[in-house]
Amino acid sequence: MLYDLRTYRCRPGTMRRQLDFYAENGFDAQRRHLGEPLFYGTVETGDVNSYVHLWQYRDAADRQARRAALYKDPDWLEYRTRGAALGYQTEQHNTLLRPAAFWTPPH
Repeated sequence: MLYDLRTYRCRPGTMRRQLDFYAENGFDAQRRHLGEPLFYGTVETGDVNSYVHLWQYRDAADRQARRAALYKDPDWLEYRTRGAALGYQTEQHNTLLRPAAFWTPPH
């Protein structure tokens, strides 16, 4: 299993607008290719201008194939273009995680 933890930072005061824009224009396109995220939410302490999402893949090849399909989807490309023009997001951090051998994900 491979987990993809993505953290995005927004300009102060734009978080709600970014999440609303994503919910309306990006979420369905992303789920069509990546499946349902394990988690999608905002940061409560620390960098409160951030939100995170966590995706699960069989392995690196599965992740690569799904993301390649996503970036061929016209709806996703339109979302990315419009989102860049809005300028709500200022940073992105991506962390790929592998589970420890002794850990079993909860059901």
